[in-house]
Amino acid sequence: MNWDDTTDSHASERLVGASADREDQAVEAALRPKDLGEFIGQEKVREQLDLVLRAARARGATADHVLLSGAPGLGKTTLSMIIAAEMGAPIRITSGPAIQHAGDLAAILSSLQEGEVLFLDEIHRMSRPAEEMLYMAMEDFRVDVIVGKGPGATAIPLDLPPFTLVGATTRAGLLPPPLRDRFGFTAHMEFYEPAELERVVHRSAHLLDVEVDTDGAAEIAGRSRGTPRIANRLLRRVRDYAQVKADGVITREIAAAALAVYEVDARGLDRLDRAVLQALLKLFGGGPVGLSTLAVAVGEERETVEEVAEPFLVREGLLARTPRGRVATPAAWAHLGLTPPRPASAGNGQQDLFGA
Repeated sequence: MNWDDTTDSHASERLVGASADREDQAVEAALRPKDLGEFIGQEKVREQLDLVLRAARARGATADHVLLSGAPGLGKTTLSMIIAAEMGAPIRITSGPAIQHAGDLAAILSSLQEGEVLFLDEIHRMSRPAEEMLYMAMEDFRVDVIVGKGPGATAIPLDLPPFTLVGATTRAGLLPPPLRDRFGFTAHMEFYEPAELERVVHRSAHLLDVEVDTDGAAEIAGRSRGTPRIANRLLRRVRDYAQVKADGVITREIAAAALAVYEVDARGLDRLDRAVLQALLKLFGGGPVGLSTLAVAVGEERETVEEVAEPFLVREGLLARTPRGRVATPAAWAHLGLTPPRPASAGNGQQDLFGA
């Protein structure tokens, strides 16, 4: 194969990957609920938000700023779109990492229409100068644009039309109090119960024109880590398996067989989760071991283990964080079918394993 062929091959792979991503995004968009009535789960949040939006519509006013916190995949983006739909307003979508300068934020704010909803995902990752500009914009609907540099710089006040900011964060504790206090309504989104996820699976299956029975939906829901986004993703993969390997109908047996192919076990652990547990148990005797050492052992970045695998393992009671490092629980040994080592006898001097 010559260089041109290799380049063409790589380009084709990128195009196929991009096409698959666009297809997944299109499917996810089609599965999103369009109003609060369609939105499954989060009953308290929906009830409170419904009151906020109804009151704003009755007054003919723009809705208060909204802060949504919670793990990825629970519906924060979907709720922001529902807020815009319920208010009959357009929505502008951006993210904290995309706003690195105050000028970036000023350009977005100055182009908003009256009543428009600005959805700012990962708001805790916005730069400090932009964050400080946002304070005035949220409270007074005004920003000061700095023209020039040094002693000759002047601030030109720019009035903004009333708008609704919907901020989303996976780490609410990183938001400074002055920013958090400017939101008129804050809500924390909880993980879903299996029964709620079954309803999500049935609804999505109907929209995808896929036949799934009660047991099949329950099997998918039980492996979805309490997250609707994961439930929808697993449903699409099980649909593929059912179409190729069976008659297209998703039963418990078909769902279990399909998810075994995709390495998702009965508790929802995937390849990375099991790799972390196996390293912790087999290489380090159950811990304690430092996070960096554990990440090296599984060949992943520290942030990947900490942000992707660890929260679910802790929530499932399979791993514990301690001041001396990560420790496996008895449930982790049982889940992998391994026997814990005997405790070291007194004076044996077994050392703990530490890491950064």
